Amino acid sequence: MIRKITRRHVLAASAAATAGALVTPVRGAPPEAQKVTAELIDAARKEGKLSWYTSVDLALGEKVAAAFEAKYPGIKVKVERSGAERNYQRIGQEYQNKIYNCDVVNSSDAAHLVVWKRAGMLASYLPEEVAQHFPAAHRDPDGMFASWRITLSPLGYNTKLVKAEEAPKSYAELVDPKWAGKIVKAHPGYSGTIMTATQQLSRDLGWAWFEKLAKLKVMQVQSATEPPKKLALGERALMADGGEYVIEELRTRGEPVEIVYPTEGTPLITGPSAVMARAPNPSAARLFQAWSMTREAQQLNIDVGALRSAHSQAKDRSDMKRFADIKTLREEPGVVADQADALKAQYLKIFKV
Repeated sequence: MIRKITRRHVLAASAAATAGALVTPVRGAPPEAQKVTAELIDAARKEGKLSWYTSVDLALGEKVAAAFEAKYPGIKVKVERSGAERNYQRIGQEYQNKIYNCDVVNSSDAAHLVVWKRAGMLASYLPEEVAQHFPAAHRDPDGMFASWRITLSPLGYNTKLVKAEEAPKSYAELVDPKWAGKIVKAHPGYSGTIMTATQQLSRDLGWAWFEKLAKLKVMQVQSATEPPKKLALGERALMADGGEYVIEELRTRGEPVEIVYPTEGTPLITGPSAVMARAPNPSAARLFQAWSMTREAQQLNIDVGALRSAHSQAKDRSDMKRFADIKTLREEPGVVADQADALKAQYLKIFKV
């Protein structure tokens, strides 16, 4: 069972811990875009390290860290990978106890960044490439965060267990009683991706759809990275959600899995990143944040990690369905920030896990 720490508790504790730490820019006066300078690089090398809290799949996170270290020798990246909700709780607890370990934070739940911004926990830092190449919808107007990654939470099936013509093409078809005992699903109490998807699906399909799904003896796992892996192993025939990039990578490696983008629309999940206001290595943190938003780094996310990008110069992978051709559901980070505890409570009531 996930330890229950509400966003309200985290917000109150964090705000108290960071009082006076940050002055938020006045709306209407956007922050100035920052170049990567020799002075910043020198200062980052003197610090020599940074701690990156992320919920991205560990294999990709380590490749990103290695690419940064190769670009800037002498600066080590410590990858602190866990589920987005776990990282969220961890940071709240650390700040409540005046422990400041995190330099850069990335979450698959954009609502986390909304809450941290409200609490004064983020530093205003607008990398030049974000200002030049990211749409306004994918960067905070005060320069507090930007979409480091974008992914989707589609359906999927094991091609050895389900024929293509029989696989559900929609959420409505997924809850057919014939799929009882054959579905795997991740948990919004652990995964930010699934929290975001839960809000979108409960809004557009209603909780009645979740009630139908809960009757089908669903295998409940934690992270959004797990359903695709359970699918590939043949432990379940269908997945109700999960990270698109994970199932795409499994498919590319020849595993018997296939993606389904449901006809109602696929949940869209942005994964913003930000520099913490109390980052112990502020120069290294800013350098990593700036590099991670470059075309080079964003293309790495796409080519190696099968993620999507908001960078206008980044290109879709040729073996993936074009991002522009996929019908997506509308993301509402502010709503998730305000309703997350209620969403988790309703989910627990229905699934009893």
